[in-house]
Amino acid sequence: MQGDKIRQLNFAISETLPAMQDVARENPNAEVLVRAVTFASGAQWHVSTPTPVATFRWSDVHAGGVTDMGKALRLVAEQLRVPPMSERALPPVLVLVSDGQATDDFSSGLRALLAERWGAKAVRLAIAIGRDADLDMLSRFIGSTELKPLVASNSPTLVSFIRWASTAVLQAASAPSTQIGPAGSSHAATPVPPQPDHTVTAVW
Repeated sequence: MQGDKIRQLNFAISETLPAMQDVARENPNAEVLVRAVTFASGAQWHVSTPTPVATFRWSDVHAGGVTDMGKALRLVAEQLRVPPMSERALPPVLVLVSDGQATDDFSSGLRALLAERWGAKAVRLAIAIGRDADLDMLSRFIGSTELKPLVASNSPTLVSFIRWASTAVLQAASAPSTQIGPAGSSHAATPVPPQPDHTVTAVW
């Protein structure tokens, strides 16, 4: 991810933080923690410590290298094991954002993620930035016949999609009535709100 796309992603996340914090305040019985992984030539934790959303601050990420998405999924899978994850928790919300195609073994990374109980039960969403993202791959990550990758073709749309994924979906996942479905069901437990409109007004 390069140039304007990475700048707009940083902007979108920063713009969405106040709304995320509002959702967390509205659900005081649910502890909302945020982490982030970046992937290029390799993958690493950009925010390594699970951080309460009330105190979370976003540091801009920078583009460079290839797209080692499989490594990123394996990093996340390691942290969704029990422990460190609790046996009793609300479903994690995983949002994968990409503007291209994986350059490493995406399939093995996805298998590692889904092999973990909380990886399989997570609400998995994907946002494609621009027209070059691999939508089939992002659909495999989501693993749902009802949800599709959101395609952001301009900056306002990207902000809208990031806000939806981090507020409306977060609110649904952290609601007290959310119940965990049987092992292996990825979306049955959390009612995901309707996805935003995909209307394209300009193209990256």
